[in-house]
Amino acid sequence: MRRPTLIATLLAAGILTAWCGTLAYQRSTAIAYPRPVDPRGPLLEWEKAIIQRFKEAQPSVVYITTIATVQRDWFGFDLEQVPAGSGSGFIWDTDGHVVTNYHVIQRAEDVLVTLYDRNQYHAKLIGLAPEKDLAVLKISDPPSKLHPIPIGTSHDIQVGQSVIAIGNPFGFDQTLTTGVVSALGREIQSPPSRQDPNGRSIMGVIQTDAAINPGNSGGPLLDSAGRLIGVNTQIASSSRSNAGIGFAIPVDTVNRFVPQLISRGRAALPDLGFEPVPERYNRRLGLRDGQIAVLSVKNGGPADRAGLRPANRRTGELGDVILSINGSTANGWERLQDLVYNMPIGSTLQIEVQRHNRIVQLKLQVDSQ
Repeated sequence: MRRPTLIATLLAAGILTAWCGTLAYQRSTAIAYPRPVDPRGPLLEWEKAIIQRFKEAQPSVVYITTIATVQRDWFGFDLEQVPAGSGSGFIWDTDGHVVTNYHVIQRAEDVLVTLYDRNQYHAKLIGLAPEKDLAVLKISDPPSKLHPIPIGTSHDIQVGQSVIAIGNPFGFDQTLTTGVVSALGREIQSPPSRQDPNGRSIMGVIQTDAAINPGNSGGPLLDSAGRLIGVNTQIASSSRSNAGIGFAIPVDTVNRFVPQLISRGRAALPDLGFEPVPERYNRRLGLRDGQIAVLSVKNGGPADRAGLRPANRRTGELGDVILSINGSTANGWERLQDLVYNMPIGSTLQIEVQRHNRIVQLKLQVDSQ
């Protein structure tokens, strides 16, 4: 009984297989033609505007490849230069200066810059501002026709306005994404550097939902007029891929720092002219967290000119204690430094201090180091 049943099953399976094959490869005798194309009509005006902005900005955006040296054998006698990473940047001027993120070229031994016409050039490092995640390169033997990116402003941008990001995400060069300004005044952390191993807060950052991915770093964020309003620098994502939250350093900051990096190789860092008492002693001194006790004042510096009084080391008498800055409660020395790092040199701080049993108002003008 088992053998006939097995044979019947095999036959049934064979018949079924043959039937399915007939269905899969059955020819049709019908005559078929391509379907007629529906007329599209003209592009919408906003589409035309984005296309035009992209065409205008393309020549200004570059692809950056960083080069590192690796050992090819255990003894280290055979060395080879290999690509170590990539990012984006943009042409700043006709002299061949290129702006990008500090973290893009942070560990590079050599840098290659590829222009939109696919021509590749070596570039040398001109200046670094790790505290703003900015760097300036200069193309070696730049071509005669470069296209500096148009510069806009960031102090007057508004949440909801359209933006365009151009860069090289995942190595796909000249990629366009669009979105809006999602928020303003955000705060992110700069990459670690020799000066600041833990990084430093970058304040006043632009948030956008334009898709930004690894490789977009250093590329431009443009407004709908095609002007630079920010430098794409970070994303907020657990997967390191776009999650609709990207951040850009505002162009007002870029336009203030880049000329300094070109002319002197570093930014003119702010100087308050005083040293604080370490905050760990606040409770012992009867101070609240965030208040800043003045330990010493540099003779002739900004704090000295403002009239800030230091502690008396001989008698142990407490000096001025900073309670508020520009109308906001003091939030510690590091926070004060972050605030000042985001202000132009020459800015004035309104400082409220406690001096013995009275409150004193002072004006402190920020100098550069």
